[in-house]
Amino acid sequence: MIRTAATILFCFFMVSAYGQNKVADLKVQGNKRTKTSFIKKITRLKAGMDLDSSLIAEDIYRLKRLPSVSHAYFQVFPAHEEGQYNVFYGIEENFTLIPFASVYTSNNDEFAFRVGLQEFNVLGNNITLGGFYQRDVFNSFGAHLRAPYLFSNKLGLAISYQDLITQEPVFLDNGTADYKYNNEAFEILGLYEINFRHRVELGINFFTEDYQYLFGTTDPEVPQTLNVNKYLYKFIYNYDGIEYYYQYLSGFKSTLNFQYVNSANEQLPEFAIGFNDFAYYLRVGQKGNWASRLRLGLSSNLDTPFAPFAVDNNLNIRGVGNTIDRGTAAIVLNTEYRHTLIDKDWFVLQSNVFVDGGSWRNPGGDFSDFGDDQNLRIYPGIGIRFMHKKIFNAIFRIDYGHGITNEASKGIVFGIGQYF
Repeated sequence: MIRTAATILFCFFMVSAYGQNKVADLKVQGNKRTKTSFIKKITRLKAGMDLDSSLIAEDIYRLKRLPSVSHAYFQVFPAHEEGQYNVFYGIEENFTLIPFASVYTSNNDEFAFRVGLQEFNVLGNNITLGGFYQRDVFNSFGAHLRAPYLFSNKLGLAISYQDLITQEPVFLDNGTADYKYNNEAFEILGLYEINFRHRVELGINFFTEDYQYLFGTTDPEVPQTLNVNKYLYKFIYNYDGIEYYYQYLSGFKSTLNFQYVNSANEQLPEFAIGFNDFAYYLRVGQKGNWASRLRLGLSSNLDTPFAPFAVDNNLNIRGVGNTIDRGTAAIVLNTEYRHTLIDKDWFVLQSNVFVDGGSWRNPGGDFSDFGDDQNLRIYPGIGIRFMHKKIFNAIFRIDYGHGITNEASKGIVFGIGQYF
């Protein structure tokens, strides 16, 4: 690692010292499945340009973020002609055909799971194609395609389809009811990269929501059957300032997601929802990583049992249970310290200690609900990560969270990939 860092510093010094010299050729080495033409398409340095250290650094940063790349580096060598230099971009590739699975307990304590398969480098162009099957009392499935550089080095497309059926709790004033909930949706998004740190996504989602009452409390003002066609406009703005070095992250990232939802049923009002995830990562010594995520969410404050922000094991609070409450606004903070215990050529064993906390605004309530101890949840816990360094996102995580606030629960959460 020290030798690599010294080489990079030397190359940067040479590039800076001879900044007015020219690039004779840009060569790519180490890539087997990722096409050289694709790498040259998305990188900015081209033959004939001035040798520019900042441009090279930007290209290496961009390459490290690709699903097909586990690590990237550069080298600079003099060419035959004076004042001309050959630049080499070195690629260490990931294995990108990845199965995934998650196992959890549904809200009625029945065994549930989701399995799927994703290829992150279709045709050697970093196109993602995947699908899943889920069994959570009922059968569900979905598929998606994401091609961020389909049309150019800035413009791409994403499409997805899902038929998701779950048993969902609906929280009424006088108790809880369980509904069979079916969400069938088709989505298409345009993807645009402003620059290597800023991206936007814009598109539309057509979906049908079907609620069928199963059992539990009833309310004459809450329908026992509901089927409605809806559509939503979606806007996502992503700023990514994260520096990647294998399993270690450092820097800041922000993702804004805004949706405007309309309905074909005039009895169901239109509403808006938006949330922003702020993430910050800090290297601690040689083997430590401190990671934090803050989510701020707000939606139209409709007095409905179908509020959009859920309190859930797999989304925000580890150990809390599966969809135990809902709200129309949310503040959630997740923070954890990750420490590498074993780091081999291909395998990493990592431990973590975390605290998840959050509070919600009740449907139709006000912002003082955030201070209500019935809405506040704090769950400290511990976890472990098993990682394969040469397979993209091959992180199997196990977390145990134990609540310390009112009516707290405890539980184990399994999953693929870091929690955030």
